[in-house]
Amino acid sequence: MNSPQATQLTLSSDCIDDGRFRTRYTGRGEDVSPELRLYGLDVRVKTLAVALEDLTHPLFGTMTHWVAWNIPASELIPEAIRPGRISPGTEIVQGIAYGLHRYRGPKPPRGTTHTYRFTVYALDTVLRLSDRSRLPGLKRAIAGHVLQQAELFGTYESCLRPRSPCT
Repeated sequence: MNSPQATQLTLSSDCIDDGRFRTRYTGRGEDVSPELRLYGLDVRVKTLAVALEDLTHPLFGTMTHWVAWNIPASELIPEAIRPGRISPGTEIVQGIAYGLHRYRGPKPPRGTTHTYRFTVYALDTVLRLSDRSRLPGLKRAIAGHVLQQAELFGTYESCLRPRSPCT
């Protein structure tokens, strides 16, 4: 982070209940991006960037599901950001991940549980970054511009049988 005076940023969302993703925000549900709430956002922040990663992917170790940037600085990242390189009606750029220019929620193989992490980066700049960029490119572009950062973890279990509740 750039400033030792920056306040602690925290992240929450109703998409995760008791540590688990609600199905609505997964590939087994409506697959819409969740509302993300930030607390303690520094007044100097100009834009936000967000990534969703599967931390327990059996082949890749970590797999990026969503990456977006140039989200206007606000204590609320809205729900259901529409697909598109630049989300229609906004300045939000969505890059390349498992979700190609869109949010793709958790969808592990049936009968498995994976752990996911949202990371929000609070930036002091508007990024000039190609919409073909992936998470590593975003991380290079934000180096030296991160005022604050927050993470939120959740798990999701895909049931063995479709439409059956996981316990």
